[in-house]
This record gives sequence, structure tokens and C-alpha cells, in this order.
Amino acid sequence: MKKKEIKKLTNKQKLENIEKLKKDLFNFRFQKVNGQIKSPAKITETKRNIARLKTLVEVKNA
Repeated sequence: MKKKEIKKLTNKQKLENIEKLKKDLFNFRFQKVNGQIKSPAKITETKRNIARLKTLVEVKNA
């Protein structure tokens, strides 16, 4: 996900994407342990996307 794409999303969409990516990361880790993952770079990419989304989520209690 690019920064421009993330900025177009609403806060609710960002939070939904974070949850989806966390589930994906969980599955990638299991695939890695079982030797089934085809692209180990997906783990790093998913972590970065989660960090990008978390960085741009507006905090309401700040």
C-alpha cells in the first residue's frame, strides 16, 4: 500500500485494514514455520503496511 492510497482512506477503513493485515501476518507466520510460504518478503511488506496505517491513524484522544 502506498502512502497516497492510505491518505485517501477514512479512519474506520484504516483500522479495518490494520485488522486484516494482522490476520494475514498471523497466517504468513504459520506458513513460514510449515515451509509453505512462497514469498518470505510478504511478511516484511505486511509489517510495513501495518506500521504505515498505524502512523496515519488519527488519534481521537490526543
